[in-house]
Amino acid sequence: MVFLPASNQKKLEKRNPKEVMLIVGLIIGAALLSLMIGLLVWHFHFRPDNRIKKMYSGYLNISNRQFTEDLEDSDSEAFKSLAATVEEFLQLQYMTMDGLTPYYVQSNVTAFSEGSVIAYYWLECRVPPENEAEIDKAVAALSMSKLGRLGVIDSYKSLRIANLVVDRADPRKVKPPKDKSCSYDLHAVSDKISTFTSPGFPNSPYPADSWCQWVIRADPDYILELNFVTFDLEKICQNDFVTVYDSLSPIEKREITERCGVYPPTNALKLMSSRNVMLVTLITDDDENYPGFKAEFRQLPKKEDCTEVLQGSGIFSSPYYPAYYPPRSDCTWILRVSPSMQVKVVFEVFLLQESQSGVCKDYVEINNKRICGKRPMVVELGQGNEMTVRFHSDAAESDRGFSAQFEAYDASKPCPDEFACTSGRCVGKDLVCDGWNDCGDNSDETRCNCKDDQFRCGTGLCKSKFWVCDGVNDCGDNSDETNCQCDAEEMSCENGKCIPEEQKCNLVDECGDQSDEKDCKSEVTSVPCTAYTYKCKNDLCIQKKNPECDGTQDCADGSDEQNCSCGSRPYKHSRIVGGVDAEIGEWPWQVSLHLKKSGNTCGASVISNSWLVSAAHCFQDTPSTRYSDPNVWLAYLGLHVQLELNNRVVKRDIKQIIVHESYNQQTFDNDIALLELASPVTFTSVIQPICLPDATHNFPVGKSTWITGWGKLKEDGADAKVLQKAELRIVKRQVCNTLLSSVVTSRMLCAGYLSGGIDACQGDSGGPMSSVEKNGKVFLAGIVSWGDGCARRNKPGVYTRAAKYRQWITRHSGV
Repeated sequence: MVFLPASNQKKLEKRNPKEVMLIVGLIIGAALLSLMIGLLVWHFHFRPDNRIKKMYSGYLNISNRQFTEDLEDSDSEAFKSLAATVEEFLQLQYMTMDGLTPYYVQSNVTAFSEGSVIAYYWLECRVPPENEAEIDKAVAALSMSKLGRLGVIDSYKSLRIANLVVDRADPRKVKPPKDKSCSYDLHAVSDKISTFTSPGFPNSPYPADSWCQWVIRADPDYILELNFVTFDLEKICQNDFVTVYDSLSPIEKREITERCGVYPPTNALKLMSSRNVMLVTLITDDDENYPGFKAEFRQLPKKEDCTEVLQGSGIFSSPYYPAYYPPRSDCTWILRVSPSMQVKVVFEVFLLQESQSGVCKDYVEINNKRICGKRPMVVELGQGNEMTVRFHSDAAESDRGFSAQFEAYDASKPCPDEFACTSGRCVGKDLVCDGWNDCGDNSDETRCNCKDDQFRCGTGLCKSKFWVCDGVNDCGDNSDETNCQCDAEEMSCENGKCIPEEQKCNLVDECGDQSDEKDCKSEVTSVPCTAYTYKCKNDLCIQKKNPECDGTQDCADGSDEQNCSCGSRPYKHSRIVGGVDAEIGEWPWQVSLHLKKSGNTCGASVISNSWLVSAAHCFQDTPSTRYSDPNVWLAYLGLHVQLELNNRVVKRDIKQIIVHESYNQQTFDNDIALLELASPVTFTSVIQPICLPDATHNFPVGKSTWITGWGKLKEDGADAKVLQKAELRIVKRQVCNTLLSSVVTSRMLCAGYLSGGIDACQGDSGGPMSSVEKNGKVFLAGIVSWGDGCARRNKPGVYTRAAKYRQWITRHSGV
């Protein structure tokens, strides 16, 4: 046998085991490396990044630098150089801090200001959702501390950092730091008022999805006054809003206020800064854009000392009142009167921020106690001839402040010729034991001998017998509403209280013991139609009372929430209470009807852009005047002060007058009329329609309503110039029929204070009785009709019951 030589002898040799293992290891290593590279590529390029972008806003103080004018310009070399150094410093700090390092992205300086130099910046982090609380906690701890306490360096490249403040930014208020598309830098000029507006104002609404900011500066040693002379934004602050900061950084700790809605000129926003900078931001969503705002600003010298010594008597107020007081204010007033007297202080306006967790952040300190919040009136009595009053505000959230007067008083005769309340207030002696809490602490109504027309409550108070069993707890212990003999149209509650039968099963506990809501269907379902059930457009009826425009769809077809663009008051009104003058736009459906030759004669209410509703008796002819002729009338809409016409007021001729065909001149029954305007009007902040009530809408006895008009201020007195308002309570029709000279029919409402003093009068006829519902919608409860004189004791006024004429109004006007 012959063996031929192999072509490759090594292939026939047996492999060394070590060599085999090495080859296998190389193959596995290569596979693992490829897998790792693939995973890394997927992780960094294809894997979804679920980290959350977190923005924080802050500032730091550079104590060894002086602010120069070129630091205002973000494009200047000085700005860029210092910003770069500060950003390096911030990166160094955040990249070495526990809880922040893994998530830090970048810091961006946005502005500088005096103090010696304050640098404002954004801090950006990226954090997994599960670590969000961790980073917020770390930032919160940092914002409460000094850099030195944190154990990090406080100097960097010749910069000495005095302190650092940083806080989580509201996600709604975050804007990319480099976005300058709607950013403006403004500087106040001495002895000059400067202005700025939202984009497009006044020719067009502000744009959707906007983030705009105005950086406003004053000269050193000055502060800023900012006044929004026009302010018209969406009502919901989650959508569109303006925020003002006492800083150039949008940090919550320096937020003066956040606002939306509409403000009248009489309640304009006037804000003050604590130093020479202020930041204004406007943020909008993608829906329902509004006109926006116009703002004025100026600089005022900064008051370093806020201490005054006042002698004898006088008035003092929070800084810059009635503007919102500036943050970080501390003022002291030392009040002195003659040695034989004592000091009395009356805060007639008191509007400070509410306490938080029982602690007053902004407060007045007087008589060794701190007072904050909103108070109708505060009276403080001193123990000697000197009193010290201190005012303090923290760094955020201002308010209107206070206005106070002080005077000397004799402790033995604190209220000469008046009644001295326990609270320190003085009220007229004629108000003592009249059934009304004029003192505010009931001290004028205690230890009284009840009069023949009064009822003694279980609390010892005396109340008018006319309020007994009217459904309102006047006594405070419900003793005036127990053991009542209910009328035929009323339900008797298990606790003895009487309520109108219509209030049964209306989802509201009028009885106070839930007995009126027992055995009722809990869900809104169809029921047989009666005179007391609400009929939907699909002809099905529901049990719920007053469902129209209450914000809840009760009808299956949604018809109870249709045509609800009524009864709204666009302007936000002051919380200052007192007086009878209405504010501009407070009652935007109020109309003044003028005879062309003699001025205001009657009132009316706007119910659509072409129709008004008024009283029939205003249009009855006399031998000298044809009141039924539309050509003798002019309608003024949006009017506030008689004869004071401006661009808010609209004047219209009357096209036709429709008087109810069954109006009775002797009894005033069916006292209602419709007026069609010669041309439609456009609704504005001061011209709006009032909601018309459904025929089943109930305005119960005891309910508070408002009447308005320019009628006579007293019987046979002068006409009012400024629109007047008065709050009245609805009185039982049966009670009114025992008091008045004419019959009060079921088509009328009776309302007033039986003690007299408040009522409608001549010239108010035809005007609205407005009922404000729980959701803020305002309905036309009545129309000013007739009465025995004006504001006489035991002579309430009578009003046409608007709900009785809902179908008549629709038939003649289409509204």
